[in-house]
Amino acid sequence: MNKKKITGIVIFVVLVLVIVGIKVFSNYRGGETIKGLTTVYVATGGGKEDFLADEEVLKILRKKYKLNVVFDSWSNGKTVQLPLIRESVGLGNESIANDITSGNDTYTIHSSGVSTYDALFTSDQRFYDYYKLWPDKEKNEADRYNVKGGSLTLNTPIVIYSWQKVVDALKNEGIVTETDGISYISDMNKLMDYILEGKKWSDLGLPELYGKVNIASTDPVTSSPGATYYGLLLSTLTEGQVTDENLHDNLPKLKQFYIQSGYMNNTPADLFERYLKTGMGGQPMIVDYEKSIIDFANSNPDGFEQVKNDIRILYPSPTIWNSHCYAYFTDKGKKLYEAFDDKNIQQIAWEKYGFRTGITGGSYDVSSVGIGVPQTISSTVSSLKMDIYNQLIDYLGNGE
Repeated sequence: MNKKKITGIVIFVVLVLVIVGIKVFSNYRGGETIKGLTTVYVATGGGKEDFLADEEVLKILRKKYKLNVVFDSWSNGKTVQLPLIRESVGLGNESIANDITSGNDTYTIHSSGVSTYDALFTSDQRFYDYYKLWPDKEKNEADRYNVKGGSLTLNTPIVIYSWQKVVDALKNEGIVTETDGISYISDMNKLMDYILEGKKWSDLGLPELYGKVNIASTDPVTSSPGATYYGLLLSTLTEGQVTDENLHDNLPKLKQFYIQSGYMNNTPADLFERYLKTGMGGQPMIVDYEKSIIDFANSNPDGFEQVKNDIRILYPSPTIWNSHCYAYFTDKGKKLYEAFDDKNIQQIAWEKYGFRTGITGGSYDVSSVGIGVPQTISSTVSSLKMDIYNQLIDYLGNGE
């Protein structure tokens, strides 16, 4: 056998081994080989990355449901603006991805050679609801998949984080009430009026706090949590019945509230970190998600022990859900959707990451958190539609 032939055989054998190795590796996770995995591609909004990357969750999906899930990161807005294909975010077919980066905007979800998705997992219900509508071609929105099914999957309510002394002062003002160890903001309109009137903390019997009464939040113009919070304020002002007429009547008031709120963080993680680090003097009250404190307690148990006796969670009554909604386009996407009903996955979602499941928040025990967290949350307002949010955010950003 000549040298060329031997070299050719060696190269062939190496290629075979590489292909086999890739196949084995793709089905090998957590120390064991799992055969027959089905790969599911999901376009995924932010806020749940750690949960979706959790090794226990992935192990359940692989072993019990035979699913290998690829969660690609997408911003909510781009899911309706760009073709929902992997190449739009630089993944999938490299040639097409480079073509799109170079400015070729002719690709759609129907184009040959593109990498399509099995599901969309938004981090805001308004984008989930909006995706199910026909694309608005006057706004150059991309073609969309046919949504076969889905619903709210992971939920966390908007809450106000504060401190014991502040909560006591708000109780004396009749703004906060306590039921079964849970603190509720029972008069949000009164609290909003205090802020709009420029009341000082000293007027509430807190001379140690400098400045005016305020609730720090992320910027609603650039941040989804901030927008959800201002949606709650609008619902509060309209008693849960937002119409075109009362929307425009209340926009100036919300604009004034927005201006008086002053500097705003762009990410809830930064705001929550400032709240913990600067204490009552730096951040008397902030808006965030309930899940933040549970996530913090699990990721930093020593830090949580240091602050858990001082921090307080205030639940607006009503509050509003931040809902991570799942829409599936294929049978593979449906299998993953059904897998999220797994009790063990739901327990991990709550215990480690603070996500509630189900209509009122799931059936798990919340007492292990160690601070005032209600078992169920039933006093809520509905998420606002996309056009309402757009008008609200445009007005806050532009003043018109």
